[in-house]
Amino acid sequence: MTVHIANLEEAKARVKDLLATHERVILGIVGAPGAGKSTLAQLLAEAFSEGVPGSGDAPKDHFAAWVPMDGYHLADVELRRLNRLQRKGAIDTFDARGYRSLLRRIHEGEDGVIYAPMFERDLEQPLAGAIPVFPWTRFVVTEGNYLLDEADAWKDVRAAMTEVWYVDVDDDLRRERLVERHIRFGKEPEQARKWVMEVDEVNARRIAACRDRADATVSLPPLDL
Repeated sequence: MTVHIANLEEAKARVKDLLATHERVILGIVGAPGAGKSTLAQLLAEAFSEGVPGSGDAPKDHFAAWVPMDGYHLADVELRRLNRLQRKGAIDTFDARGYRSLLRRIHEGEDGVIYAPMFERDLEQPLAGAIPVFPWTRFVVTEGNYLLDEADAWKDVRAAMTEVWYVDVDDDLRRERLVERHIRFGKEPEQARKWVMEVDEVNARRIAACRDRADATVSLPPLDL
């Protein structure tokens, strides 16, 4: 049965419970574009950045790490070669095998520091080796569109995660956020609206079709995000 999480405090309490029973927790946050995945991931990573609140344990740097799936976007130069730049964000515009490999390494507790890429929003490009996951990092939160998809390498992604949460949000609000985001990063208003309806919404329907595979559904009030 899928659990419902109604606010940020409930989300943090569930993470705390998972940490009490797992040596390392890898939490996946999935949802349609504009749902608020990145904001929730950031809030949770910050909440546990120095350990489990209220546990009395001494703070430990890098207890938590935020590892976004967007770091595995294919670079624009490769998307042009593949003729996919015009639908950047679709499932076949990511390096699924690379992302799967990273999660497996984190899940298996590979020795030494594991470096993950980030996605640089100003450049709209991935940036390699930007995020360290240390051997003592106990909470890793990763977010993205296709964590519950079962196509090709994506079907193995879920197995590397402790839980996956689906972020649910009003579609009109989500699309409004997306248009504003695209404008903020350089698109003209009409171009932004066209991209949302013709690219982002196609992806959103695919993501929503997988929501029943999530361990929990998160419906946070807009002010929490």
